[in-house]
Amino acid sequence: MTDPAEKDNLTLDPATAPVVATVGIRKSFGGVEVLKGIDLEASGGSVVALLGENGAGKSTLVKIIVGDYTPSAGSIVVDGVAHSALTPVESRAAGISMIAQEFNDAPTLSVAENISLGRIPHRYGVVNWREVDRRAREVLSSLEAHVDIGADVSSLTVGERQFVEIARAMSNDARVLILDEPTAALSHHEAEVLFSRIRRLRDQGKAIIYITHRLDEVFAISDRVHVLRDGDTALQADTDAVDRDQLVGAMVGRYDLGKGRPAMSEVPVGEVALRWQGASSHRQFSDIDIEVRRGEVVALYGKLGSGALEVGRSAFGLEPIDAGSLEVGGEVVDLTNPVDAVALGIGFLSEDRKVGGAFSSRPVGENVAVASWPRLATAGLLTADVEQNALDRWFDRLAIRSSGKSGQPMEELSGGNQQKVLVARWLERHANALVLLEPTRGVDVGARADLYGVLRQLASEGAAIMIVTSDYEEVVAVADRSYVIAKGRTTAELEGDDITMNALLAHAGG
Repeated sequence: MTDPAEKDNLTLDPATAPVVATVGIRKSFGGVEVLKGIDLEASGGSVVALLGENGAGKSTLVKIIVGDYTPSAGSIVVDGVAHSALTPVESRAAGISMIAQEFNDAPTLSVAENISLGRIPHRYGVVNWREVDRRAREVLSSLEAHVDIGADVSSLTVGERQFVEIARAMSNDARVLILDEPTAALSHHEAEVLFSRIRRLRDQGKAIIYITHRLDEVFAISDRVHVLRDGDTALQADTDAVDRDQLVGAMVGRYDLGKGRPAMSEVPVGEVALRWQGASSHRQFSDIDIEVRRGEVVALYGKLGSGALEVGRSAFGLEPIDAGSLEVGGEVVDLTNPVDAVALGIGFLSEDRKVGGAFSSRPVGENVAVASWPRLATAGLLTADVEQNALDRWFDRLAIRSSGKSGQPMEELSGGNQQKVLVARWLERHANALVLLEPTRGVDVGARADLYGVLRQLASEGAAIMIVTSDYEEVVAVADRSYVIAKGRTTAELEGDDITMNALLAHAGG
């Protein structure tokens, strides 16, 4: 590893030391200090939950541990030996493995090949395909993940691809496993399977750093919590010694998820904006009866693969309805493409904003104005002033946190603020109904609170809002009414205080 002459003067007893730790880690970018002396420990046989809002420093800290970044000061301690820095090769040699939030797979290769990526077994240049397949079956079986090992990864669902990522890391027999939002795209059952596997690894003596925005996961899987805020440690404690309010207070200090459901709008609901009647789509959903009225937030809750996302996509012409009907504003429509949906006043957020929503490399103002091009353009062009005015109209109202300049690249904004910009796009387009798929996936607690507040405010002003989500906390936090989808069918309609975690999970079981 690092040359002994470069090691900090720090000695720890390897028999009692954490497997990996950071001591006084600092990191600056362009003169801005983003980590301000972080002491983090990951001991064998334990799970430490690493929490904090986007920008708090979580990603920077773990990238230092895996060798992607070099710290400005401090030490990384592995088995009691301190190093001023690690390279990626040194980190892997020490048994440290990380599953990043963004996919790091090879989409054109098979599942089995991806699991052995970087360490394909071979002899004299000839690949041992039998061993490749055996290794894949073994690790996927241990995860209880039913994935075709011969399928190309590009053909898998988001949740299945996440499991392949997890399987690859676990097949490396890592001593330290860093998981960054691993359940963001998993169903409740898949998450429980993952938790079971993590507990087994913990019991085998592995050290696990678990990054998440979901507070229920903290209490379900972790032994200790470490909260970062603005590059500083805001809280370190045993998990059983803290509650949700303390975690939220440490992270953001301004929003409490532990006080039950927020007050719903007192504005009477209006006419039906969207209605599915006996709607079916080949092999996706069947006989769906759902309505969304102006002045309310309706949640469609379902696990991954339940058909809930497909129902949401049908409102934007992305999933054909083969039987039954979809009504928009009281009129039966046959939506075959998004252009028709936009013309009918429907705004839509994909579950993957990077692929199906945001133009990440383009300016923020352009992202706001693009759907209103026919109205805002002059001679077919959108000027910088027009884009700035479009952003200004929604900047304060949606509490968008950015430079405020329309020319700022979209990719520089946090996930939550990118979502707000995409909501602004459809408000600028004067959409009558908003359909949002997984609107807070990968979004931190504070930004979630902002988005929920925005949706509640829009509903109080008469907008029709439908969110489609696999996050039951989200449904409880924001919905006036909720439909539960399981195996392509509606299993329950809940309203007000009847919307509880237990009720959602029970009905989602099918």
